Order: sequence, then structure tokens, then C-alpha cells
Amino acid sequence: MKNLTAPAQAVRADVRRALREDLGAGDVSADLLPGDSHAAAVVVVREECVLCGRDWFEEAFRACDERIVVRWRVAEGAVTAAGESVCELEGPVRGLLSGERSALNFLQMLSAVATHTRAMVKALEGSRAVLLDTRKTLPGLRAAQKYAVRVGGGSNHRMGLYDAVLLKENHIAAAGSVRAALKAASGIEAALPITVEVQDLEEFAEALDAGARWVMLDNFTLDQLAAAVSARDRRGLEVSLEASGGIGPENVAEVAATGVDRISCGALTKNIRACDFSMRITA
Repeated sequence: MKNLTAPAQAVRADVRRALREDLGAGDVSADLLPGDSHAAAVVVVREECVLCGRDWFEEAFRACDERIVVRWRVAEGAVTAAGESVCELEGPVRGLLSGERSALNFLQMLSAVATHTRAMVKALEGSRAVLLDTRKTLPGLRAAQKYAVRVGGGSNHRMGLYDAVLLKENHIAAAGSVRAALKAASGIEAALPITVEVQDLEEFAEALDAGARWVMLDNFTLDQLAAAVSARDRRGLEVSLEASGGIGPENVAEVAATGVDRISCGALTKNIRACDFSMRITA
């Protein structure tokens, strides 16, 4: 079961950073309104999407004014309908207006990641493949985006450069060969997974001969992916095969049909078109 609890420390840090960027020395527009004025508001989504980011949304308003109350009509991870009201808000009008943009920015971005991920996961139904994200995230928002991937039904690859070894093309070039790179990694702490990226079937064979247990097949054609799976199975090896590069909703099912175990997709967090949310004062 994936951890669908929002990372509390990241939520607070992300929101504080966003508000510092937006508010600066103060909201000169909202400050024109009476300080004791209260209002009600509603947030409407303009398109079907997977709702994600409620904790960031709430924290943005809480940081502006703790008296603001948010009442959700749609659960985290649920699919919205176009035109649906996802939540109602009530509280001091200055806080509502000051927090509006930062709160909506988080909601629209994280919902977009979750929505894209959900579409990819749905395309994988019936296959053995697990969908993974990558480190191709927005700077400073990795924990948030990786949480959104989990909400969408995907799984997380490594969080950063510290929690897994991934020997990519440049590591291999610097080491001299796939075998040399794997040998250098052989003394790594046992708890850290070690993945090696290969560019063709020749490098793949070298990785298998060198004892690799997790191989990333980078930009392989469908025929090459199937050949790699067949070679692994013929040798009876317990090696996890990951397809990567140029994979999207249009071809992910074909990639999974080759028999690979994992599919990593940078577009889940990199090529994001924000979902359309808007907030309106109602009273």
C-alpha cells in the first residue's frame, strides 16, 4: 500500500517559501480592505481531474490567517467533474485574498501530476509493470510532486542522489565500462538499491554478466525491450528490468506488453499542464 500521507514538513516548507515569494513585505491590495471584514468563498474546478494537494491548499490559508476554515466537498485522490465546487472557505477576507494564488498554484499543479499519473496507471491495467517517477521535478517541490504521483496510483523511484545508486550513461563513460561501474558500486551499503542504465543489447549483456540486479533499458525499441526480457528469462536470472525514455500515455501499454517490470517516466512531473481551478468570493 503506497503512503498517501502528505509529507508535513515539506508542506510547511513549500507553503512558507511560496508565500514569501508572493507576499514579500505585504499584500498591498488586500490591505485596502477593512481588517475586520469576513467573507465566504468557493473553489470551482473547470475540468475533470484527480484532486490532489489539499494539505498544501489548507496550509497556505492557515499561514495567512488561522481563522480561515476550509470545508472540502471532494476527497483527496477523487475524480472531479468539470464545474464542480471542490471546497468552501470562510474567514477574514484579507487572508482569503492573500492566500488565494499560492493555494491554487499548489492545487492545480499537484492535481495535474496526479491526473497524468492516473491515466498512465490505468493504461497499465492487466500488466505486471509498475509505473515510476524520476528526479525530473520542479526545483524545491520534489516531495510534493512525488506525493502527487502516489495519489495518482504510481510509485516513487529514488528521492535523490543519496538513497539509491543509479549508474547512468555519464557514470559509465567516466568509469570506462558497464562492468567497471558496477564493480565500483559493489562495496555500497547493502540497503541501497543499485541500478545500471544501458543503451543497447550489448551493454545489457555486459550488465547481466557483471551481476546486475536492476537494469534500466534506456530508449530501447519495443523489439529491443522484448529481446532483453527474453534474454533475462532464458538465463533464469532474478533481474528487474526498467524501461525508460520517450514513454507516455500513447505507448505505455505497448511498453508494458514486452514484459518489463518497471516503467519510469519523467513526464509525470516535468511536462505538466496545470488543472484549472478558480476561487470566487460568494458573500
